[in-house]
Amino acid sequence: MSEAKRTPGDVLRASRTRDSQVKRAKVIATLDAMKASGEAITFTAVARAAGVSNWLVYAEGVREHIEAAMKGQVKAERRTRQAGRHPSAASLATDLALIREENKALREERDCLKKAVQRSLGAQLDQAGAKELAARVDELLEAVERLTLERDEIRAERDELKAKLAESEDDLVAAREAGRRMLRHVNHTP
Repeated sequence: MSEAKRTPGDVLRASRTRDSQVKRAKVIATLDAMKASGEAITFTAVARAAGVSNWLVYAEGVREHIEAAMKGQVKAERRTRQAGRHPSAASLATDLALIREENKALREERDCLKKAVQRSLGAQLDQAGAKELAARVDELLEAVERLTLERDEIRAERDELKAKLAESEDDLVAAREAGRRMLRHVNHTP
């Protein structure tokens, strides 16, 4: 068919066909990249990563590729487990016991260091004069007051952000509902 004899409908169909082929190729390329990186493959994850609609990943000719990749991941996971590459329960229990022992030793060391610091501070306090102690107490009280103000400011900012988040979530729910209504309206319009 020559260019002069093509109708607008023919041009539109050809354009949609090209667009569909490009999107399908993009889905397959994304799927290959996800397999290579070891990323978990799901229909939603592939659609999001490829930047296409969820409908396309369930379309015939695309769905089969995704299902095969998902099955391949399950088989690979099973082979890995059977090959012993994942730690056994006994190995994890041993690791946990070793970590607990290490934590116990670290706690004991911390307690010894804490006592040494307390003794050192006690000796310094014995040497310091009453004026120095009063000045130090004043410094510490100012620091406490400053930190209290900073804490209150941070709490106020946190509360403001929580309110904004709640408002954004409400807007999102409203936008989704409006989208659903619009889709229903478009689908029911003859």
